[in-house]
This record gives sequence, structure tokens and C-alpha cells, in this order.
Amino acid sequence: MIHIVVVGILVIIMAILTYVGANSVGLMPVQASAQAVPIDWMWGWQVVAISFLFALIVVPIFYSLIVFRRKKGDTSDAEHIEGNTPLEITWTVIPLIIVVAFAYMGAYSLGESRRITDPNAMIIKVTARQFSWTFEYPEYGFVSNELHLPVWKQVVLKMEAVDVIHSFWVPEFRVKQDVVPGRVTEYRITPNLVGSYKVRCAELCGSNHADMEGAVIISTQADYDTWVAEQVELAAAATPEGRGKKLITANGCIGCHSVTPQPGVSAPSWFGLFGSQVLLADGSTVTADDAYITESILDPAAKEVEGYSPTIMKPFTLTPDEIADILAYIKSLK
Repeated sequence: MIHIVVVGILVIIMAILTYVGANSVGLMPVQASAQAVPIDWMWGWQVVAISFLFALIVVPIFYSLIVFRRKKGDTSDAEHIEGNTPLEITWTVIPLIIVVAFAYMGAYSLGESRRITDPNAMIIKVTARQFSWTFEYPEYGFVSNELHLPVWKQVVLKMEAVDVIHSFWVPEFRVKQDVVPGRVTEYRITPNLVGSYKVRCAELCGSNHADMEGAVIISTQADYDTWVAEQVELAAAATPEGRGKKLITANGCIGCHSVTPQPGVSAPSWFGLFGSQVLLADGSTVTADDAYITESILDPAAKEVEGYSPTIMKPFTLTPDEIADILAYIKSLK
């Protein structure tokens, strides 16, 4: 009986130390949404259970290795035990009750996170593509490659993918949602902490999946209103170059191409491209003029660039005016 009491005390001590240690290392990022609260409540109870189960396994093992080890010179057989029916019933029934309890807690946590709804929530359209995110603000008529949200204002993201399945995940929001081609999925969140975060794709979506990140900026209502006013002003006074930049952002071109002297992720840089000589995969060269760039947009596989073949770019359907705007923007990159 004394061994059971000692082991019980050691299990409690070890469970407390494990729980304190697990919490001290910051297993979860900060809470940045109202929906994170019930989810973290569930996570807290899971850490309690994990700490207790860890102690319940480790402590008896090490206690037995130390206290019940074979003494030097002892060659006798150990006591033969057939089984213990009450013990077996106990360790079957109690875990079953715990599993059912956690199933209920999980359903409750999910329900609480979904119950936080605002009928006047702001709508933002999200487009996912290999390998970038774009965000359209239909209320204001502009598109951004950064997601800006005001604190304590609920938003519904209406998300769609143009190529493969992606998954919208901001760890600080806790909630995750798949983005599927051909259908619109919704993601409802209420930011509650001002700061800068990142949205990541949590679904393996191709060779540059690891680079599919985007900035998420949570700001005060005043700072958000200032940013919106700036974007509206830029959109209203857009030059052909500005409209071209907006088009390449909305279509995810900068996910692969670069607009600086640095090489693109998986496609040539546009910096200084116009008028230059481009080396093709077949060894020939071509001048990067209007005709070449237009052909590359409408039929990317027509002329493969050396070092970047085979192309993964899909043909785009654009109007002549849109192509002219993109050309104007590329010409400005010098």
C-alpha cells in the first residue's frame, strides 16, 4: 500500500511540473482573435490531460526500475500474476469516460467559436493561387496583397482558389479553412489584438508551397481608415503603370516574378526586362518588346526562357487594355 501512496504523490508532482514546463515554453502563439479563446480553453485541458498521462506512465516505470529491481545475488523467480479484473475494468472505464468528456468539450469549443457572429461583418474576397494571396475589398474597390483588418471588427473572408487546393491559416487566429477551386469557402474571424502576423498556406500546393505567405496587419480603426483612404486614393488616380501593377498583384504574378533586380521565385525578373535580349531554352535570343511580352502572357509556353523551363505559368485571358497597362508597368521597371 505504501508503494501506491508514494507513486500517487510522485505522479501528482510530476504532472504539475510537466504542466508548468509545457506552459512556460510557449507551445501556442499569442491569441489574436475572439475565436481563439474557446479553442485555447480546449487546448489548456488537453495539456492537463497530457501532463497527467505522461506522469502516470513515466513515474511508475522509473519507480519500479529503482525500487523493485532485482537485488544482487537474487536468482529467484518473480511472483506469477494471472491478472487483476478490478484494475482492468478501472483502466478501461475511466479512459472511456475521459474520451467522451473530451469529445463533448471539443464539440462545445467548436460551437463557441462558430457562435461568434456579427450580421454586419465586413466582407473581403480572398484569392489563393500558386504561390500568393490577394485580398479584394469590394466595399472600397481596390485589391491588396496584404490583409489589413481593424481590431474588434468581425470579417468574413470569402475565399476561392484558381488552381489547386490551398488552406488559409493564421496561427494566431487558431482557425483554419481550406480554399478550394470552383467553390467559395467562408472564414469568419474577429481580430482582438493589434499587431503584424502572417497567413500561411497549410495545404501542400506545389514546389513553392513554403513561400506562400502574406502579411496580416491588425490595426486600430483609425489606422485602418487611414490605410483604406490611401488605397482608395491610389486606385482612383491610377496611371496605366498603376493599373498594370494592380493587375499583376490581383493575378498573383508577383508570386513567381520579381519586380526588383533580384531573380524571381520561379520565373524571370521583370526589372529592366523591356528592350533587353532574352536567352531562350533553344539557344536563340529574342528582344523583349511589346509583341514578345504579350505573347508570353497569352501563351506562356510559346517561348521558354533559359533556366526557367518548363514553365508552370498558365495562360491568362486579358483584354487589350489590360495587357497595355501591364506593358506600361513592366516598361517602368528600370
